[in-house]
Amino acid sequence: MALEKQLHLGRLPPRPPVPGVQSGSKMRMGPGRKRDFSPVPWSQYFESMDDVVVENETGKDTFRIYRSGSEGPVLLLLHGGGHSALSWAVFTSAITSRVRCRIVALDLRGHGETKVRNTEDLSAGTMAKDVGNVVEALYGDLPPPIMLIGHSMGGAIAVHTAAANLLPSLLGLCMIDVVEGTAMDALNSMQNFLRSRPKTFKSLESAIEWSVKSGQIRNLESARVSMVGQVKQCEESASPEGSKAIIEGIIEEEEEEEEEGGQSINKRKKEDDTETKDRPYTWRIELAKTEKYWEGWFRGLSNLFLSCPIPKQLLLAGVDRLDKDLTIGQMQGKFQMQVLPQCGHAVHEDAPDKVAEAVATFLIRHKFTEPVGGFQCVFPAC
Repeated sequence: MALEKQLHLGRLPPRPPVPGVQSGSKMRMGPGRKRDFSPVPWSQYFESMDDVVVENETGKDTFRIYRSGSEGPVLLLLHGGGHSALSWAVFTSAITSRVRCRIVALDLRGHGETKVRNTEDLSAGTMAKDVGNVVEALYGDLPPPIMLIGHSMGGAIAVHTAAANLLPSLLGLCMIDVVEGTAMDALNSMQNFLRSRPKTFKSLESAIEWSVKSGQIRNLESARVSMVGQVKQCEESASPEGSKAIIEGIIEEEEEEEEEGGQSINKRKKEDDTETKDRPYTWRIELAKTEKYWEGWFRGLSNLFLSCPIPKQLLLAGVDRLDKDLTIGQMQGKFQMQVLPQCGHAVHEDAPDKVAEAVATFLIRHKFTEPVGGFQCVFPAC
C-alpha cells in the first residue's frame, strides 16, 4: 500500500498524543466536541455556476463550470481524477482575496456535473481538446490571458493542453503534486488503492467524514464542499454492505468523543438511516475502469512540462516526489518549485492559503496581475 498512499494520500505525519487518551486506546481524530460533517453549497465560495455547451459534428456536450471574479487574468482550474471543480472552492476564496484575477473551475469529462456523450473516453488528448473547446465557447476568438493550474490528473491534462497549443492566450502553467516518475511507479498499485475505498456511503455526511478520517482530504472545510462533487446518490436501491465496515468504524471511533454528553451515536445513526433509506451514495466515476488511460496521462509528462515555453510552477507535497528530469530542470532554473510540507496529495485542499500564496506570488513576480487587500509577496528560496 506504500506507493498508492504516497501518490494519493501523501505521507501522514505521526499524530501527537491527545491529552486525556491513554496509550493503547483508540486515537481521536479531533477535539472532544462533535465536528460538523454536513455538506456546504458551492455558492459560499464561487460567485456563479454555468453549463457551457460545446457543439461539434456529432452533437452537444455540456461542461459544468464555477466562476468568481470579474477582472484580471483567468485562472483555469483542472481537478484530479475522481474529484471535481468543487475541490478548488476554498482555494478560490483564498486566491481572489490576494490578487486581481478571474476563476474558472471546470468539471472534466466523466466527472462532477459535466455531461458528455462519450464518458468512456478519458484520454489525455480528448480531455485537452475539451479544455480548449470550453475556453473557445466562453470567450470566442479573443480569450483573455489564461493561467492553467491543474492537480494530479488535472495537472497532466493542463500540460497536454499547453503543449498542444490549444490555448493561444496562455500566460503560465502550474502543476500541483503530479510528477511522472512517482505517478508511473504507483500505477501498478492503483487498483489496490481503489479497491480499498468503501463502495457506498449511507449519506453525504458519512462520505465527508470518511474523506477526512481516511486522510484523503485533511481539511474539513474543503471536504464539506468538495466531496459533494465526488459522490452521487445511487439511482436504484443498493446494498449498503460495501460501506458497512467503514461506517461502523467511524461510529465506533466517535463513541469515545460522545460518551461525556451530547447527541448519542445511536440516535444519529437512526436519523441517517431514515434520511436515505435504501438510497446510499456512491462514487460519481468508477476510476478503476479508466486504467487504460493512466499511462497516457503521465508518460513523458516531465519533458512535456519542461518543453512548454511559458513561465512554469510546480507545487509538491514532498521533495521526494521529484524525478530525474524535473530535478535537472529545476537545477537549470526552468521552473519555479515550492514544497508544501504537512500536506496530503490534495495539496490545494489541505493547505489552500499556502497554495494561494504561492500562486499569487508567481503571478505578481511575472507581472501577470496586481495584489489586492494588501497582499505581500513572499518569494520562495527556489
